[in-house]
Amino acid sequence: MWKRVVGLLVIIVAGLGVTYFSADKNVRNLLANLPTDRNVLFWTIPQRDAAFRAIDSLAVLAKANVIEAGDTAFPIPKGEPIIVPMDVTTYMREQRTAALVIIQDGKIRMEKYGLGFDARGQWTSFSVAKSFTSTLVGAAIKDGFISSIEDKVSDYIPGLKGSAYDDVSIQQLLTMTSGVRWNEDYEDKNSDVALFNEHKAEPGLDATVSYMRALPREAPAGEKWAYKTGETNLIGVLVSSATGKTLSEYLSEKIWTPFGMEQNGSWLLGATGHEISGCCIQASTRDFARFGLFILGGAQIDGKPVLPEDWIAAATTRQADIGLVGKGYGYQWWTDDDGSFAAQGIFGQGIFIDPKRKLVIASNSNWTKATDYETVGAQRQAFYESVQATVDAETN
Repeated sequence: MWKRVVGLLVIIVAGLGVTYFSADKNVRNLLANLPTDRNVLFWTIPQRDAAFRAIDSLAVLAKANVIEAGDTAFPIPKGEPIIVPMDVTTYMREQRTAALVIIQDGKIRMEKYGLGFDARGQWTSFSVAKSFTSTLVGAAIKDGFISSIEDKVSDYIPGLKGSAYDDVSIQQLLTMTSGVRWNEDYEDKNSDVALFNEHKAEPGLDATVSYMRALPREAPAGEKWAYKTGETNLIGVLVSSATGKTLSEYLSEKIWTPFGMEQNGSWLLGATGHEISGCCIQASTRDFARFGLFILGGAQIDGKPVLPEDWIAAATTRQADIGLVGKGYGYQWWTDDDGSFAAQGIFGQGIFIDPKRKLVIASNSNWTKATDYETVGAQRQAFYESVQATVDAETN
Protein backbone atom coordinates (compact mmCIF):
# COMPACT_ATOMS: atom_id res chain seq x y z
CA MET A 1 0.00 0.00 0.00
CA TRP A 2 2.62 2.53 1.06
CA LYS A 3 4.80 1.76 -1.98
CA ARG A 4 1.82 2.84 -4.08
CA VAL A 5 1.43 5.96 -1.93
CA VAL A 6 5.09 6.90 -2.38
CA GLY A 7 4.79 6.35 -6.13
CA LEU A 8 1.69 8.50 -6.28
CA LEU A 9 3.42 11.26 -4.31
CA VAL A 10 6.32 11.27 -6.76
CA ILE A 11 3.87 11.60 -9.67
CA ILE A 12 1.96 14.41 -7.93
CA VAL A 13 5.12 16.35 -7.08
CA ALA A 14 6.50 15.94 -10.59
CA GLY A 15 3.17 16.92 -12.16
CA LEU A 16 3.05 20.12 -10.16
CA GLY A 17 6.60 21.01 -11.10
CA VAL A 18 7.53 21.01 -7.41
CA THR A 19 10.83 19.59 -6.25
CA TYR A 20 11.51 17.92 -2.96
CA PHE A 21 13.81 20.77 -1.99
CA SER A 22 11.25 23.51 -2.63
CA ALA A 23 8.64 21.92 -0.34
CA ASP A 24 8.04 23.05 3.23
CA LYS A 25 10.67 21.58 5.56
CA ASN A 26 8.05 19.61 7.49
CA VAL A 27 6.68 18.14 4.26
CA ARG A 28 10.21 17.28 3.12
CA ASN A 29 10.84 15.52 6.41
CA LEU A 30 7.56 13.66 6.08
CA LEU A 31 8.40 12.58 2.52
CA ALA A 32 11.77 11.36 3.75
CA ASN A 33 10.15 9.36 6.55
CA LEU A 34 6.94 8.06 5.01
CA PRO A 35 5.51 5.20 7.10
CA THR A 36 5.50 1.69 5.67
CA ASP A 37 2.42 0.74 7.69
CA ARG A 38 -0.93 2.52 7.49
CA ASN A 39 -1.43 2.26 11.24
CA VAL A 40 0.21 5.00 13.30
CA LEU A 41 0.46 2.64 16.27
CA PHE A 42 3.23 0.77 14.48
CA TRP A 43 5.23 3.62 12.95
CA THR A 44 8.86 4.18 13.93
CA ILE A 45 9.89 7.10 16.12
CA PRO A 46 11.38 9.08 13.17
CA GLN A 47 8.20 8.45 11.15
CA ARG A 48 6.07 9.75 14.01
CA ASP A 49 8.39 12.73 14.61
CA ALA A 50 7.85 13.72 10.98
CA ALA A 51 4.15 12.91 10.71
CA PHE A 52 2.79 14.31 13.98
CA ARG A 53 3.59 17.88 12.85
CA ALA A 54 2.54 17.47 9.19
CA ILE A 55 0.05 14.63 8.95
CA ASP A 56 -2.58 16.84 7.27
CA SER A 57 -0.17 18.33 4.71
CA LEU A 58 -0.52 15.57 2.10
CA ALA A 59 -4.04 14.64 1.08
CA VAL A 60 -2.82 11.32 -0.24
CA LEU A 61 -1.72 10.47 3.32
CA ALA A 62 -4.71 11.87 5.24
CA LYS A 63 -7.57 14.13 4.24
CA ALA A 64 -8.75 16.77 6.68
CA ASN A 65 -11.35 19.48 7.18
CA VAL A 66 -10.24 22.96 8.14
CA ILE A 67 -11.32 24.38 11.52
CA GLU A 68 -11.51 28.04 10.69
CA ALA A 69 -10.19 30.65 13.08
CA GLY A 70 -11.33 34.26 13.22
CA ASP A 71 -9.42 37.49 12.80
CA THR A 72 -8.70 38.13 16.49
CA ALA A 73 -6.76 35.80 18.76
CA PHE A 74 -7.57 35.45 22.44
CA PRO A 75 -4.67 37.28 24.11
CA ILE A 76 -2.38 35.41 26.49
CA PRO A 77 0.14 37.86 27.95
CA LYS A 78 3.47 36.68 29.31
CA GLY A 79 3.72 36.43 33.07
CA GLU A 80 6.52 35.91 35.55
CA PRO A 81 8.42 32.73 34.62
CA ILE A 82 7.53 29.82 36.86
CA ILE A 83 10.50 28.03 38.41
CA VAL A 84 9.68 24.40 39.14
CA PRO A 85 12.02 22.21 41.23
CA MET A 86 12.76 19.94 38.27
CA ASP A 87 15.22 20.05 35.40
CA VAL A 88 12.73 20.95 32.66
CA THR A 89 15.25 20.37 29.86
CA THR A 90 15.87 16.82 31.08
CA TYR A 91 12.14 16.28 31.58
CA MET A 92 11.37 17.36 28.02
CA ARG A 93 14.15 15.21 26.60
CA GLU A 94 12.94 12.12 28.47
CA GLN A 95 9.34 12.83 27.47
CA ARG A 96 10.40 13.56 23.88
CA THR A 97 8.39 16.77 24.19
CA ALA A 98 7.80 18.99 21.18
CA ALA A 99 5.96 21.74 23.07
CA LEU A 100 5.17 22.68 26.66
CA VAL A 101 2.98 25.68 27.52
CA ILE A 102 2.04 26.56 31.11
CA ILE A 103 -0.62 29.21 31.68
CA GLN A 104 -1.47 30.29 35.19
CA ASP A 105 -3.90 33.04 36.15
CA GLY A 106 -4.30 33.90 32.45
CA LYS A 107 -0.60 34.44 31.77
CA ILE A 108 2.04 32.31 30.08
CA ARG A 109 4.43 31.23 32.83
CA MET A 110 6.45 28.80 30.70
CA GLU A 111 6.69 28.09 26.97
CA LYS A 112 9.34 25.73 25.67
CA TYR A 113 9.83 23.71 22.48
CA GLY A 114 11.81 20.67 21.40
CA LEU A 115 12.21 18.14 18.57
CA GLY A 116 12.72 21.02 16.12
CA PHE A 117 9.15 22.22 16.71
CA ASP A 118 8.10 25.81 17.45
CA ALA A 119 5.14 28.05 18.29
CA ARG A 120 4.12 28.41 14.63
CA GLY A 121 3.81 24.67 14.10
CA GLN A 122 0.86 22.38 14.63
CA TRP A 123 0.88 18.95 16.27
CA THR A 124 -1.74 16.23 16.20
CA SER A 125 -3.91 15.73 19.26
CA PHE A 126 -4.73 12.03 19.25
CA SER A 127 -7.31 11.41 21.99
CA VAL A 128 -7.16 14.97 23.32
CA ALA A 129 -9.78 15.44 20.58
CA LYS A 130 -12.20 13.33 22.64
CA SER A 131 -12.66 16.22 25.08
CA PHE A 132 -13.38 18.59 22.17
CA THR A 133 -15.96 16.13 20.83
CA SER A 134 -17.75 15.73 24.16
CA THR A 135 -17.83 19.52 24.55
CA LEU A 136 -19.66 19.73 21.22
CA VAL A 137 -22.32 17.41 22.66
CA GLY A 138 -22.91 19.98 25.38
CA ALA A 139 -23.07 22.75 22.78
CA ALA A 140 -25.59 20.75 20.72
CA ILE A 141 -27.79 20.31 23.81
CA LYS A 142 -27.55 24.04 24.55
CA ASP A 143 -28.51 24.78 20.93
CA GLY A 144 -31.46 22.38 21.04
CA PHE A 145 -30.10 19.88 18.52
CA ILE A 146 -29.94 17.11 21.17
CA SER A 147 -32.74 16.78 23.70
CA SER A 148 -30.92 15.03 26.55
CA ILE A 149 -27.92 12.85 27.32
CA GLU A 150 -30.47 10.26 28.42
CA ASP A 151 -31.58 9.84 24.79
CA LYS A 152 -30.64 6.58 23.12
CA VAL A 153 -27.71 6.73 20.73
CA SER A 154 -29.64 4.89 18.01
CA ASP A 155 -32.25 7.67 17.99
CA TYR A 156 -29.59 9.86 16.34
CA ILE A 157 -27.68 7.17 14.45
CA PRO A 158 -30.26 4.93 12.71
CA GLY A 159 -27.52 2.61 11.47
CA LEU A 160 -27.07 1.38 15.06
CA LYS A 161 -30.65 0.17 15.39
CA GLY A 162 -30.78 -3.55 16.09
CA SER A 163 -27.22 -3.56 17.47
CA ALA A 164 -25.89 -3.70 21.03
CA TYR A 165 -26.09 0.11 21.02
CA ASP A 166 -29.89 0.07 20.98
CA ASP A 167 -29.80 0.05 24.79
CA VAL A 168 -27.03 2.66 25.18
CA SER A 169 -27.67 6.28 26.14
CA ILE A 170 -25.61 9.28 25.03
CA GLN A 171 -24.41 9.62 28.62
CA GLN A 172 -23.17 6.03 28.65
CA LEU A 173 -21.32 6.68 25.41
CA LEU A 174 -19.76 9.83 26.91
CA THR A 175 -18.61 7.92 30.01
CA MET A 176 -17.56 4.80 28.07
CA THR A 177 -19.90 2.58 30.06
CA SER A 178 -21.84 1.12 27.13
CA GLY A 179 -21.02 -2.47 28.06
CA VAL A 180 -20.19 -3.23 24.42
CA ARG A 181 -17.02 -5.32 23.99
CA TRP A 182 -13.93 -3.54 22.63
CA ASN A 183 -10.16 -4.09 22.67
CA GLU A 184 -8.01 -0.92 22.99
CA ASP A 185 -4.61 -2.69 23.11
CA TYR A 186 -2.29 -0.36 21.17
CA GLU A 187 0.36 -3.04 20.68
CA ASP A 188 -2.02 -5.69 19.27
CA LYS A 189 -2.45 -5.48 15.49
CA ASN A 190 -5.68 -7.45 15.81
CA SER A 191 -7.27 -5.18 18.42
CA ASP A 192 -10.38 -3.18 17.62
CA VAL A 193 -8.48 0.10 17.92
CA ALA A 194 -5.97 -1.13 15.34
CA LEU A 195 -8.57 -2.51 12.93
CA PHE A 196 -11.59 -0.23 12.93
CA ASN A 197 -10.13 2.66 10.91
CA GLU A 198 -9.32 0.19 8.11
CA HIS A 199 -12.82 -1.28 8.11
CA LYS A 200 -14.60 -1.29 4.74
CA ALA A 201 -17.98 0.26 5.42
CA GLU A 202 -21.25 -1.31 4.40
CA PRO A 203 -22.96 0.68 1.63
CA GLY A 204 -24.62 3.84 2.96
CA LEU A 205 -23.04 3.67 6.41
CA ASP A 206 -20.26 5.62 8.08
CA ALA A 207 -17.21 3.39 8.53
CA THR A 208 -17.30 3.65 12.33
CA VAL A 209 -21.01 2.88 12.50
CA SER A 210 -20.53 -0.10 10.20
CA TYR A 211 -17.77 -1.51 12.42
CA MET A 212 -19.29 -0.71 15.82
CA ARG A 213 -22.75 -2.08 15.14
CA ALA A 214 -21.31 -5.59 14.74
CA LEU A 215 -19.72 -5.63 18.21
CA PRO A 216 -21.24 -7.87 20.90
CA ARG A 217 -22.30 -6.88 24.39
CA GLU A 218 -20.14 -7.96 27.34
CA ALA A 219 -21.96 -6.25 30.22
CA PRO A 220 -25.27 -4.46 30.83
CA ALA A 221 -25.22 -0.83 29.71
CA GLY A 222 -24.01 1.49 32.47
CA GLU A 223 -22.30 -1.17 34.60
CA LYS A 224 -18.75 -1.45 33.22
CA TRP A 225 -16.21 1.20 32.22
CA ALA A 226 -13.83 0.37 29.37
CA TYR A 227 -11.90 2.84 27.25
CA LYS A 228 -13.14 2.73 23.64
CA THR A 229 -11.93 5.16 20.98
CA GLY A 230 -14.53 3.83 18.56
CA GLU A 231 -17.31 5.12 20.81
CA THR A 232 -15.98 8.67 20.66
CA ASN A 233 -16.11 8.34 16.89
CA LEU A 234 -19.77 7.42 17.30
CA ILE A 235 -20.29 10.54 19.40
CA GLY A 236 -18.91 12.58 16.52
CA VAL A 237 -21.29 10.94 14.06
CA LEU A 238 -24.13 11.65 16.51
CA VAL A 239 -23.25 15.36 16.81
CA SER A 240 -23.00 15.78 13.05
CA SER A 241 -26.27 13.94 12.55
CA ALA A 242 -28.03 16.10 15.15
CA THR A 243 -26.62 19.46 14.00
CA GLY A 244 -26.47 18.81 10.27
CA LYS A 245 -22.92 20.19 10.29
CA THR A 246 -19.45 18.69 10.12
CA LEU A 247 -17.62 18.63 13.44
CA SER A 248 -15.06 21.07 12.04
CA GLU A 249 -17.78 23.55 11.09
CA TYR A 250 -19.52 23.24 14.43
CA LEU A 251 -16.30 23.52 16.43
CA SER A 252 -15.32 26.60 14.44
CA GLU A 253 -18.77 28.17 14.92
CA LYS A 254 -19.10 27.50 18.65
CA ILE A 255 -15.52 27.80 19.96
CA TRP A 256 -12.60 28.15 17.54
CA THR A 257 -13.60 31.42 15.89
CA PRO A 258 -15.56 33.24 18.63
CA PHE A 259 -13.19 32.35 21.47
CA GLY A 260 -10.19 33.41 19.42
CA MET A 261 -7.90 30.58 18.40
CA GLU A 262 -4.77 31.99 16.77
CA GLN A 263 -4.51 29.64 13.79
CA ASN A 264 -6.81 27.58 11.63
CA GLY A 265 -6.80 24.02 12.82
CA SER A 266 -7.68 20.84 10.97
CA TRP A 267 -9.47 17.58 11.77
CA LEU A 268 -8.53 14.36 9.98
CA LEU A 269 -11.23 12.44 8.14
CA GLY A 270 -12.06 8.77 8.15
CA ALA A 271 -12.64 6.53 5.14
CA THR A 272 -16.21 7.73 4.61
CA GLY A 273 -15.44 11.42 4.98
CA HIS A 274 -16.40 12.00 8.61
CA GLU A 275 -14.02 13.54 11.13
CA ILE A 276 -12.23 10.96 13.26
CA SER A 277 -13.73 12.42 16.40
CA GLY A 278 -11.81 10.26 18.85
CA CYS A 279 -8.57 11.59 17.44
CA CYS A 280 -6.57 13.85 15.26
CA ILE A 281 -7.14 17.58 15.60
CA GLN A 282 -4.10 19.51 14.35
CA ALA A 283 -3.43 22.76 16.19
CA SER A 284 -0.69 24.84 17.73
CA THR A 285 0.09 24.04 21.34
CA ARG A 286 -0.95 27.57 22.29
CA ASP A 287 -4.38 26.92 20.77
CA PHE A 288 -4.69 23.64 22.66
CA ALA A 289 -3.91 25.73 25.76
CA ARG A 290 -6.57 28.25 24.72
CA PHE A 291 -9.13 25.44 24.69
CA GLY A 292 -8.06 24.74 28.26
CA LEU A 293 -8.65 28.41 29.08
CA PHE A 294 -12.07 28.24 27.44
CA ILE A 295 -13.06 25.35 29.71
CA LEU A 296 -11.38 26.90 32.76
CA GLY A 297 -13.38 30.08 32.21
CA GLY A 298 -16.70 28.27 32.30
CA ALA A 299 -17.03 27.84 28.52
CA GLN A 300 -18.24 31.39 28.04
CA ILE A 301 -17.69 33.77 25.15
CA ASP A 302 -18.37 37.46 25.78
CA GLY A 303 -20.11 36.44 28.99
CA LYS A 304 -22.52 34.08 27.24
CA PRO A 305 -22.40 30.35 28.03
CA VAL A 306 -21.78 27.94 25.16
CA LEU A 307 -22.73 24.89 27.23
CA PRO A 308 -25.63 24.02 29.56
CA GLU A 309 -25.26 25.47 33.04
CA ASP A 310 -24.24 22.25 34.77
CA TRP A 311 -22.28 20.69 31.91
CA ILE A 312 -18.68 21.38 32.92
CA ALA A 313 -19.24 20.31 36.53
CA ALA A 314 -20.60 16.96 35.36
CA ALA A 315 -18.20 16.50 32.46
CA THR A 316 -15.03 17.07 34.46
CA THR A 317 -15.79 15.07 37.60
CA ARG A 318 -15.86 11.33 38.15
CA GLN A 319 -18.81 9.69 36.40
CA ALA A 320 -17.19 6.27 36.08
CA ASP A 321 -14.76 4.32 38.26
CA ILE A 322 -11.64 3.35 36.30
CA GLY A 323 -10.02 1.28 39.03
CA LEU A 324 -7.38 3.83 40.06
CA VAL A 325 -7.37 5.49 43.48
CA GLY A 326 -8.23 9.18 43.28
CA LYS A 327 -8.98 9.10 39.56
CA GLY A 328 -12.01 8.62 37.34
CA TYR A 329 -13.59 9.36 34.00
CA GLY A 330 -16.12 12.07 33.18
CA TYR A 331 -17.54 13.01 29.80
CA GLN A 332 -14.39 12.14 27.83
CA TRP A 333 -12.20 13.86 30.44
CA TRP A 334 -9.81 12.09 32.83
CA THR A 335 -10.61 13.31 36.34
CA ASP A 336 -8.73 13.67 39.63
CA ASP A 337 -10.47 13.79 42.97
CA ASP A 338 -8.62 17.04 43.83
CA GLY A 339 -10.76 18.81 41.20
CA SER A 340 -8.22 18.84 38.37
CA PHE A 341 -8.89 17.06 35.08
CA ALA A 342 -7.22 16.42 31.74
CA ALA A 343 -7.63 15.67 28.07
CA GLN A 344 -5.06 13.03 27.15
CA GLY A 345 -3.82 11.41 23.95
CA ILE A 346 -1.41 8.62 23.15
CA PHE A 347 2.29 9.34 22.68
CA GLY A 348 2.14 12.11 25.30
CA GLN A 349 -0.48 14.66 24.22
CA GLY A 350 -2.28 16.49 27.02
CA ILE A 351 -4.24 19.47 28.32
CA PHE A 352 -4.16 19.51 32.12
CA ILE A 353 -6.59 21.88 33.86
CA ASP A 354 -6.62 22.79 37.56
CA PRO A 355 -9.42 25.26 38.35
CA LYS A 356 -8.30 25.76 41.96
CA ARG A 357 -4.93 27.11 40.82
CA LYS A 358 -6.21 28.73 37.58
CA LEU A 359 -3.74 26.47 35.80
CA VAL A 360 -3.55 25.05 32.28
CA ILE A 361 -0.66 22.90 31.04
CA ALA A 362 -0.69 21.96 27.34
CA SER A 363 1.92 19.59 25.99
CA ASN A 364 2.66 17.71 22.79
CA SER A 365 5.16 14.87 22.64
CA ASN A 366 6.21 11.71 20.86
CA TRP A 367 6.75 9.09 23.54
CA THR A 368 8.60 5.95 22.51
CA LYS A 369 5.40 3.96 23.19
CA ALA A 370 1.74 4.90 22.76
CA THR A 371 1.12 4.58 26.49
CA ASP A 372 3.43 3.85 29.40
CA TYR A 373 1.81 4.77 32.69
CA GLU A 374 4.64 3.53 34.88
CA THR A 375 7.44 5.55 33.25
CA VAL A 376 6.70 8.62 31.12
CA GLY A 377 3.08 8.69 32.28
CA ALA A 378 4.12 8.77 35.93
CA GLN A 379 6.83 11.31 35.12
CA ARG A 380 4.27 13.63 33.49
CA GLN A 381 1.97 13.30 36.51
CA ALA A 382 4.91 14.17 38.78
CA PHE A 383 5.59 17.26 36.64
CA TYR A 384 1.96 18.39 36.96
CA GLU A 385 2.17 17.96 40.73
CA SER A 386 5.45 19.87 40.84
CA VAL A 387 3.85 22.80 39.00
CA GLN A 388 0.87 22.69 41.37
CA ALA A 389 3.17 22.71 44.40
CA THR A 390 5.13 25.64 42.97
CA VAL A 391 1.94 27.66 42.47
CA ASP A 392 0.89 26.85 46.04
CA ALA A 393 4.27 27.97 47.39
CA GLU A 394 3.99 31.25 45.49
CA THR A 395 0.59 32.04 46.98
CA ASN A 396 1.31 30.97 50.60
